[in-house]
Amino acid sequence: MSERESMPYDVVIVGAGPAGLSAAIRLKQLAAGQGGELAVCVLEKGSEVGAHILSGAVIDPIALDELLPDWREDGCPLAEVPVTENLHWILSATKQRNLPHALTPPFMHNKGTYTGSLGNLCRWLAGKAEELGVEIFPGFAAAEILFHEDGRVKGVATGDMGIARDGTRKPDYQPGLELHAKYTFFAEGVRGHLSKEIIRQFDLARDSDPQVYGLGIKELWDIDPAKHVPGRVIHTQGWPLGHDANGGGFIYHQAGGQVALGFVTWLNYTNPYISPFQEMQKWKTHPVIAELLKGGKRVSYGARAINDGGLQAIPKLTFPGGVLVGCSAGFLNVPRIKGTHGAMKSAMLAAEAAFAAVQAGREGDELTDYPEAFRASWLYKELSTVRNVVPLVKKYGDTLGSGLAGATMWAEHFGLKMPFTMKHKPDHESLWRKDQVKKPDYPKPDGVLTFDRLSSVFLSNTNHEEDQPVHLTLKDADVPIAHNLPLFDEPAQRYCPAGVYEVVGVEEGDPKFVINAQNCVHCKTCDIKDPTQNINWVVPEGGGGPNYPNM
Repeated sequence: MSERESMPYDVVIVGAGPAGLSAAIRLKQLAAGQGGELAVCVLEKGSEVGAHILSGAVIDPIALDELLPDWREDGCPLAEVPVTENLHWILSATKQRNLPHALTPPFMHNKGTYTGSLGNLCRWLAGKAEELGVEIFPGFAAAEILFHEDGRVKGVATGDMGIARDGTRKPDYQPGLELHAKYTFFAEGVRGHLSKEIIRQFDLARDSDPQVYGLGIKELWDIDPAKHVPGRVIHTQGWPLGHDANGGGFIYHQAGGQVALGFVTWLNYTNPYISPFQEMQKWKTHPVIAELLKGGKRVSYGARAINDGGLQAIPKLTFPGGVLVGCSAGFLNVPRIKGTHGAMKSAMLAAEAAFAAVQAGREGDELTDYPEAFRASWLYKELSTVRNVVPLVKKYGDTLGSGLAGATMWAEHFGLKMPFTMKHKPDHESLWRKDQVKKPDYPKPDGVLTFDRLSSVFLSNTNHEEDQPVHLTLKDADVPIAHNLPLFDEPAQRYCPAGVYEVVGVEEGDPKFVINAQNCVHCKTCDIKDPTQNINWVVPEGGGGPNYPNM
């Protein structure tokens, strides 16, 4: 008999991001509208709601308007800064030129959007959820999927607390808690640990393309007030990335005199010596960006993978006993660089399907109304319009690919549906051998404009209990040195934005692979980009990881 206690709910939601909280709010709204009760709980692995949330962010409020129409007048922090100016820069090493709005479809112009902290929006949504009676448990990581004997999902269990690194129980040991549900929502975000297992267990990606990703690295800066223009939004493409990588930068003028800026490197890059972190630091040395930041101070840092696969990479959304919502499934609109509204809408559609099922006395079956509602929604239409953008840029490069992508977006915008949908290849298969490439030239950090990874991680407030099992697990401990080092000079040393992975002892002829798990900011890049898929990211003890205050 399990020593774990159990708690029953109608719906259990894993993850207190915009998707999980939107689902919880919608479920409670529907129950209140029927004059009934619905037991809903949300598990959040971060120490508080918003602690692990990182996004640019420029947010289209279309889903928020549907969920909470009075949000602008109800104290929502997102309402503080509407977007007032939208620019797109094409960068060379020393110059920048503006891409005219007339060349891009209207949905790319950011009209009616807002810029601010997604973490703070989630904190506000959590308050709204709790007012409706949702139970939210921060600091509790869902570590295990529970199944009925017939294979249906029964719920999840939180991780045990107080386990030492060697697997023994410490004096403060507490067993995990089982949460049983009629339906379980997986809203963990990109490359969720349990979502990944659910997709494998039920073969949900059988009829979809592999999901592909980018790594977004973000900093918050307090800048010279004379340079701050609230609501100004800038996106960049081109330099410093070359022919072997794609991506781009963002600069958002937000509340409090701050600028959120960051750089996204698509993880299909081919050169194993590319460091997304150093690409971001190099990007800041561009004259127009360096001038903006001159006299300013960096106050926060973080990193997170994003879904780039679009419509064709969304897996089957349902399975017996549960659903995938938000970035666990991948509803990001890549050319718009917006996923929050899609995550929220998907979760709201799933909530409506789950509520109807519970009202009808059902449980543990497939909520087939959810994918049907998605296909009939504005979200499906939006993602269909841009479905070929990422594959075109990847296939034909930044200049030609962007031109072709723009042409297809215009055509789709005017109702001329392209008769094809391009495919994706997994990011981990893209690396060339180290002897086939040239090492990039990265600037040495000056501690003023550019920085090293360890000082950056310090600003993320990352903390893990040191005496716990390492949550970055290797399927085969020999692979990093025996395979990755000779072929790729072990790329984990460079793709990780937090300095988690090192190879030591090379000069002495005795190389060893070192995992500094305490540095991990939970970006999931290692789980995605490792060339043999040897690294498996699992949840650490609840509450561990970054603590982003305003990201």
